This record gives sequence, structure tokens and C-alpha cells, in this order.
Amino acid sequence: MTGIRRHAAAVAFFGLLIAFAVAGPWIFELFALLQLSTFSALALATLGLAFVWGSMGILSFGHAAFFGLGAYAYAITVLNLADSTLALPLAILTPALFSLLLGYFLFFGRVGDVYLAVITLCVTLILFSFMNSTSDPSYRIGSAMLGGFNGINGVPPLNWPGEPDAFLSPEAMFRFCFVILALVYGLLYLLRLSAPGRIMVAVRENELRSQLLGYDTRLYKMAGFTVSAAIAGLAGALFTANAGFVGPTVFGLNQASQFLLWVVAGGLGTLAGPLVASFVFQYLANHLGTSQLINTSLVFGAIIIFLVLLMPRGILPAAQAAWVAAMVGRDACRSTSLTPPRHW
Repeated sequence: MTGIRRHAAAVAFFGLLIAFAVAGPWIFELFALLQLSTFSALALATLGLAFVWGSMGILSFGHAAFFGLGAYAYAITVLNLADSTLALPLAILTPALFSLLLGYFLFFGRVGDVYLAVITLCVTLILFSFMNSTSDPSYRIGSAMLGGFNGINGVPPLNWPGEPDAFLSPEAMFRFCFVILALVYGLLYLLRLSAPGRIMVAVRENELRSQLLGYDTRLYKMAGFTVSAAIAGLAGALFTANAGFVGPTVFGLNQASQFLLWVVAGGLGTLAGPLVASFVFQYLANHLGTSQLINTSLVFGAIIIFLVLLMPRGILPAAQAAWVAAMVGRDACRSTSLTPPRHW
């Protein structure tokens, strides 16, 4: 796919998300709107992981840690202030600062890729264990009780800035979530096209050569890691605002592995693929869980094995390669397989 067509596809996808945000409340019923708002929050976290893993080669196995920190930061702040105006920025800032601290030790300590994945996973499991053990009433921050394995219930939704009593309606919340999703997608796509974004890709391709060219690869890794964590924190806040609840499961292994699977299924190295895969798999999980006809984990395991064996690069790159083959013939397809095309 040429650069112009790739950019056109990205713009079309961005426009599709905006159009969906505008028209969604007129198309779907209330229950579907609530579900899609929650799906969009989880898709946003997947988008952040797709950026840092696909563009920089940083496998953050414990990305759920940042998602959960954002979720708890939002819940605790909004319960204390009874206003989400400050809660949303704090939900972004808290995991961003935590990722800066963690990233400093990881990247300046020259921790290898495999160990980085293990350490991030350990961090999220530590947070899970800690939050799970806070059921005693003494564990409280201001007026917000952490609740242990019961979590925090009755978390207020988003309100209009500066107006604590003016909560967003489900329709407004749906539109807000999808506009945020579209904006983050657009900004990440532009970031990949920028000079720092190209250096991040260069670091992924050959870190030693990037260092020899004079770039401090540790700073670029920390920057990408922090951006991804901030997005995950925003996603956690939107998830909690939609659900009205947050519990230790946001740090759980199931949550952490879901983000990874959605990126792999959609296409590592793409932004749109993981985003779409996130919606599809969440819909399947809800549908299969409601019907109770078959074990959901069994179905997902079979689908992932099928995708890894037949489309190891993911759904979007496979579809793109098929499109190239159809348009310009088999020779171009072979060339595409040797030199991976750029994706949107």
C-alpha cells in the first residue's frame, strides 16, 4: 500500500470513528450504547499497547497496571471531590508518573525485552494482590474506601466540567468515548509519522545503530512507554465512569492477557487492527457469556490458535496483503511478504 493510500485509509478510519460517535445514539438502543461505551474504553487501552509494542517493540505484559491505576485514581478522586473535572486529568497523570519511575529503572538499567515483559507483569500482579487485601475499613483515601476484593462501588459518571451535578447522559458519554478514541488514534498515527515517531521505529528496528547515530534510545523508550501508560490511565477512567465500579480485577492476569491477545489478533504494528479486534472479541465474549452454550475461553483459545497459524501477522496485515495481491498480482504479494508493508 502506497503512502497516499495508507494515509487515506487512516483518515477514512478516523472519519468512521467520528461518524460512529455522532450517529451511534440514533442507531443503538440504550443497553447497546452502554456496552459500546465500555468496549471503547478497553479498546483505548489496547490502542496504547499497540503503539508501544508495535511501533517501539516494547512488550508491556502488565499494561493492565496502568489501566488499573487510572481506574482507581478516577474513582478515589471523584468520590472525594464529587466532581470529575479534576479526576480525569489525575487518572492520566497517575499512571504516567508511575510509568516514568518504572521506565527509568527498566530502560536506564538496560533491562532486556523478555525481563521487561516479566517485570511489568509482576508489577500488575503485585498491585492486584495489594488491592485485593484492602478490605479492611482502615484502607481508605479520604472518603473513598478501597474495598478490597469487593472494589469500589457507586463511582459517579463524568460530569460537565465545573458542574458536579450535571452528569453526562449515556448518549453524551458514548459520543465522548468515541471522540476520545478517534482523537487518540489520530494523534498516535501522526506521532508515528513525525520525526520522533520515526526515531522510535528506528529504535525498534536496530537500537544499537540508533545509538551510534547519536540518539539516546532510553529517552525515546521512556517517552513512548509514558505516552502508552497515560492512554491506558485515560481508558481506565472511562471504563470506571461507565461501569460505576472498579475492583482489583482491573489489575488481573485475565485483563493483562486480553490486551495482548487483541493486539496480536488485530495485527502487531498496526493501530486500527487491534482497535477493531478489541471490539469484535469483546462482543463475542459478551454474546457467548450470555448464551452459556459453550465455554468462552475455549472458543477464544481456538480463534487465537487459528489466527496465529493462518495469519501470524494479524487480521489487518493479512487483509492488506490480500488486497495488494488482488490489485497488483502475485509478484507484488511475494514482495510484500519479504518487506512488510506499513500499516495504518
